[in-house]
Amino acid sequence: MPQVSMTVNGKRMAGEVEGRTLLVEFLRENLRLTGTHVGCDTSQCGACVVHVNGDSVKSCSILALAADGAEVTTIEGMAAADGALSQLQEAFRDYHGLQCGFCTPGMIMSAADLIKSNPNPTETEVREWLEGNICRCTGYQNIVKAILAAAARMRGEADPDFAAFAAE
Repeated sequence: MPQVSMTVNGKRMAGEVEGRTLLVEFLRENLRLTGTHVGCDTSQCGACVVHVNGDSVKSCSILALAADGAEVTTIEGMAAADGALSQLQEAFRDYHGLQCGFCTPGMIMSAADLIKSNPNPTETEVREWLEGNICRCTGYQNIVKAILAAAARMRGEADPDFAAFAAE
C-alpha cells in the first residue's frame, strides 16, 4: 500500500493508505482525529472541513494521497497547545453557535478561512461563505453572530452590538 506523510496540527504524521482512502478517513481512522466529522460523503454538508496548506477543504472530497506533503489543520489544531480555545471557538461558546455540535468543527474551520481572507466580514458575507456548511439545528443566527464577534475580537475590537441584527 502507498505511504502518505503530512504535517497535521503541527506534527509530522505518516501511514499506509489504500489509493482510494479519503483524507477524512485517514484523519479519523488512521490518526484518530475524530473532530473532523463525516456527514454526507458527497461534499455537500461541510462537516468535514479542514485546512490544507492554509485553505479550507472538504476532506471528503480529497484523497489522502493528494495531501501527501501538505500541512493539514483540523479542529483539534485550532486550540492552543495548553488547550485554551481559539477566539473563534470561544465566540461559538459565548454566542451559543452550536446545538448538537455535529456541524461545529466544519463551521469553525470554514469561518477561520473566511476571517483570514476577510478580517471584517459583513453578516451577508458570512452567510454566503457558509453556504457549503449545513446545520440542521441552529437556524444559523448564533453561528453568524459568533463569527462576527470572533472577527471583531481578532481585530482587537469589542463584540458587535447585535440589537439591530437581522432576524431571519
